[in-house]
Amino acid sequence: MRKAYIATFLATAILGFAISFSLTAPTPSNAASTETYRQLNLFGEIFERVRSDYVTETEDEVLIEDAIRGMLAGLDPHSSYLTARAFQEMQIQTRGEYGGLGIEVTLDQDLGYVRVVSPMDDTPADRAGIASNDLITHIDGEAIQGMTLSEAIDIMRGEPLTDLTITIQRGEEDNIETFDVTLTREIIELQAVRSHLEGDDENIAYIRVSTFSERAGVGVREAIRELAEEADEDIVGYIVDLRNNPGGLLDQAIAVSEVFLDGGEVVSTRGRYPEDTDRRNARRGDVTNGAPVVVLINGGSASASEIVAGAIQDHARGTVVGTQSFGKGSVQTIVPLSGGANGALRLTTSRYYTPSGASIQAVGIVPDVEVFPGARRAQRTTEADLDGHLENEDGEARDDAEGDELATTREEMEIPLDDEGNPRDLQLEHAVGMLAGTLETGALQQN
Repeated sequence: MRKAYIATFLATAILGFAISFSLTAPTPSNAASTETYRQLNLFGEIFERVRSDYVTETEDEVLIEDAIRGMLAGLDPHSSYLTARAFQEMQIQTRGEYGGLGIEVTLDQDLGYVRVVSPMDDTPADRAGIASNDLITHIDGEAIQGMTLSEAIDIMRGEPLTDLTITIQRGEEDNIETFDVTLTREIIELQAVRSHLEGDDENIAYIRVSTFSERAGVGVREAIRELAEEADEDIVGYIVDLRNNPGGLLDQAIAVSEVFLDGGEVVSTRGRYPEDTDRRNARRGDVTNGAPVVVLINGGSASASEIVAGAIQDHARGTVVGTQSFGKGSVQTIVPLSGGANGALRLTTSRYYTPSGASIQAVGIVPDVEVFPGARRAQRTTEADLDGHLENEDGEARDDAEGDELATTREEMEIPLDDEGNPRDLQLEHAVGMLAGTLETGALQQN
């Protein structure tokens, strides 16, 4: 009965288009309309052929959902269809908590595997050593190939205190290792901001922003206030750590930026039409009173992270340290369908630009001071590597550092160890040295 209804609905929709077309007075656009009508007829013909002749019986709903997903996947890597459940979970995650492993992931279109963008701080995935760029090939022994990203995420999320085993593939080409990791799901509380004091005199404020969820801006302001109360001396500078931060809400990127800016543009967005251009400015009132700022980024810093780093860099408000960022310079609008009952459409609707007017799409933010985490730089997937990514409209091409031997595994990166055998954070050490005055400050300056 439901199949008949959907088929009737589809036929009615096409018929309705035909009637509308036939009643339209001839215009120069009629040729394009005729072609569109022909393509809709083609879709209906293929749909009917599949549902009647495919080797096994198909569900009309699945066919239509797959057609929608295919249409959106053909646009760019970030446009997609969210089922009602996926839309609900996205809202929960943005608000603050869900049951899962604590990893940001994307789908590797070439391999059909789930690729880790970054593990979230202090989560089961982080504690188990899951790393950015790892590929998840199986979940509880079931191959991921053939699943949609939403299906894979649905399996990985679940009730807290339940276990699942994921198969990890790490490395590239001739140096690939595959191993299983068993994780216990937890309530993932998206604590967007963590902070502590750094430096020998403990007068440097370190603020880690791991995601731009709803309270990121408030969290940064609270961290600054708490660190000022905790410090024995005046704070001499701020380190804003955006490494492996995959982004989040645009308004929170603006809220975090304006903590350190005394007014001025933070970001502009430009859509398909000139009237879609929107400029976002910071409110006046630098919370840090012009104290020096260092922003840490790497290849896992994407989207909202790049907005913050770009704003601080373009306003010469501080120094960006680390390695070139991911390069996601597009904005997605979430459009609920039937109020969310039919899920939602995630559609790329605009590009964003730093205050200088530069687009970082498929290029990224280039740090003022380049510091690699180890003796050899890590090989990462960037926006420019994703199938179907939007090109940079300024004709820019990503210019990664050349001449450095690429590392494909953690072991190959030759990360130095401290006296106690723990990995050193060379990028953080460099930032601390700059603020403490023991290293050249480069672009670092006070307003």
